[in-house]
Parts: sequence; C-alpha cells; structure tokens
Amino acid sequence: MARTINFNAGPAALPLGALERAQKELLDLGGTGMSVMEHSHRGKAYEAVHNEAIALTKELLAVPDNYDILLLQGGASQQFAVIPMNLLPQGKSADYILTGAWSQKAYKEAKTLGTARVASSTEKDKKFTRIPAQNELDLDANAAYVHITSNNTIFGTQWDTFPNVGNVPLIADMSSDIAWRPIDVSKFGLIYAGAQKNLGPSGLAVVIVRKDLVEAGRKDIPVIFQYRTHSENNSLYNTPPTFSVYVLRNVLAELKQNGGLSAIEKVNREKAKLLYDAIEARSDVFSAPVEKASRSTMNVVFTLSTPELETEFLAEAKKRGMEGLKGHRSVGGMRASIYNAVSREWVAALADLISGFKK
Repeated sequence: MARTINFNAGPAALPLGALERAQKELLDLGGTGMSVMEHSHRGKAYEAVHNEAIALTKELLAVPDNYDILLLQGGASQQFAVIPMNLLPQGKSADYILTGAWSQKAYKEAKTLGTARVASSTEKDKKFTRIPAQNELDLDANAAYVHITSNNTIFGTQWDTFPNVGNVPLIADMSSDIAWRPIDVSKFGLIYAGAQKNLGPSGLAVVIVRKDLVEAGRKDIPVIFQYRTHSENNSLYNTPPTFSVYVLRNVLAELKQNGGLSAIEKVNREKAKLLYDAIEARSDVFSAPVEKASRSTMNVVFTLSTPELETEFLAEAKKRGMEGLKGHRSVGGMRASIYNAVSREWVAALADLISGFKK
C-alpha cells in the first residue's frame, strides 16, 4: 500500500512501526487470543500495557519522581476546565498568556470557574504572529498558576525558551509539541497534551503533574474530575480509552527504539529548516507570516500570493499524494504539520514542490 504523505494537524501521522505493531497484534495481544480492545482494564494483559505506557512516558521525558503521570479521557479541551477546577481555589487568580486560539479557549474556561487574568497577549488584528518576550509579561507573583500553550497549531508559533514565572507553578498545554525535544519537566507544575499529534490517537490526554499540586487540589468538585482520584488509582478509576493507551505505548516504544528525544529533535529541526528555507527562497510566490524567532518546528504556516495560486498549489500537492495542507478555516492559507512521525523524505517532497511551483 502506498502511504499518503500526511500533513494533517491532528489527528495526525503516526509512526509506521507503531501502526504495524497494532496491525499484527490487533486480534491477539501477547498470545491471549483477544484484542487489547476486548481485554478487561482490570486484567493483567491490559495492565501491563498501561504500566508500560506510563513507564515509557517517564523514561523518555525524564519525569522526576515527584510527578504523577495520568492517562485521562476528554482530550486537552477537557483539561481547559479540569485544571482550574483542581488548581484555582477561591480567593486566588490564575494568569494566562494568550498566543493563539487554544490558549484563548483555556482562558475562557478558567473565567467560568474562577478568577483569571490575561498576563500577556500577542493578538494583533486577530492574528498571533509571535511569542511574547519576558519583559512583556505582566505576571502576578501570587497567582495560583501561569498557563501557556507551548505550540500554536493554527498560527504556527512556538515557545523556544519558556517564560520565567518565579515560584508560581507553570502549566503548559503541549498537545502539539510534546516529545519533540527534551525539556526540563521540573520547570513545570503541570504539563498536559492531547495525544492525537505526537503521541497517538485521539481520545486520550496525558497529564504530568507535580504530586504536591495533586494533594493540594480542591475537593469540592466531582470525584471523577479530581486529579487525586486518578493518581490514587493509577489512572484506572474508570475504564480508560484502552486502545488509545495501547497505541501510545507503541508510539513511545518506537520513539525509544529510534534514539529518544535528542535524536528526534535533530530530525525535527532539520525538517523545519528545510521547509522554511524553501519558502524563503520562493518569496516571489510564498511567504511565512510568523516572526522568525517564534516559528514553530511542528506547524509551518505559509501563504501564496493569490487565492487562485493557493487552490492550484493544493491541487498539485494532492496529485503528489499529499494531504492536510490547507490552513485552519479561521485563518486560511497553508499549514504543514510536521510532527515526529512525518518523515524527512515527506518534508523534502513538499520542499521540492514549493521550490518548483510556477517557476
């Protein structure tokens, strides 16, 4: 089967090895005679997969021992609400740094549940073309937490250096760039990510949270939404999305086999450079609206000089087996999502199309 060159923003490309393993084991997990989707989440066969997924997350991201790794349902969007439910007590305020649509949605949810304020925003004329500098942040030293979105899929911006927020817990939505490079997890109070970009299929959220924040979390909210509930039950309080966790395990195992985060960072930086260089070399037709220092390595956004040329470009890309290049409906243009599973060869094919387009 010919593989489509997949630039979708999410759900997105998955490593071929992880999919082939799922294909091989789909009907029979480890000689049990059942698919992972048929196993009880209380049984030993699934529990081994579940625990391996957590262990691989801890190993690959170098998660310190004073953090919990939670595998939850509802995706990142549910965490927009669950975070303030747990960590924003009455009488306290939370700071939100707005760099795109997803941070705006997170801020909106926090405002419905408590007091939240905008510590900085790079929105200008309904566009977010950069990440704010440290001296642009109006931070509250007494805030319950500071929230950022590490990578902005729609607008193609990304934090290269994370903000200094003092002793206030830093919370990051890393849905679209988790595991693209090594990071210092200890700089964060909580990291969360929808799995459907770099980690696996949709329906699963991975939450990495400091244990003291879990313990101090509010208790006047439903039990199912309390982080302590899932911490105390190894994320098995209710039936988890077992197949999504299984594929997460496969993806992480593949990443480990291929050298871990340092190796994937090198490849990711090469892919991004290849694509941005191609766009800049064809400035007669193509342009990248994001300031260079804020450009994303995961979501490369660009435009062509006319809408007609954009239509032609998408048609030519489709002829070459490429999908997912049309920009988000709210901003238009083009977007190439080049997550971990998108190969250097796929990106080179897109760069070649850009270089030769309408010459």
